[in-house]
Amino acid sequence: MKTSWNETRQIDAYLSGSMDTGNALLFEANMILEPALQDKALWQIKAHTAIQHYGRAQLKKEIETVHQKLFTAPEHTSFRQKIRRLFSNL
Repeated sequence: MKTSWNETRQIDAYLSGSMDTGNALLFEANMILEPALQDKALWQIKAHTAIQHYGRAQLKKEIETVHQKLFTAPEHTSFRQKIRRLFSNL
């Protein structure tokens, strides 16, 4: 079950909704006629989901790193105080 680059681009266009209506209907018909294409689309959805989760995890790590630097490093003391004052008034 080898997937060509054109097929991958087609699946991406279909999944993202960027495919025009006629081509989307044709793609859906092809998925009915070729169960392997539908299987490839499902795997591509799983790949997109995994990539999205990985990206979110990386972003959370970066945010936590910045947070640790801002709220623990001595050179950011005045920033910490300003933030604490800002939120202490709420």
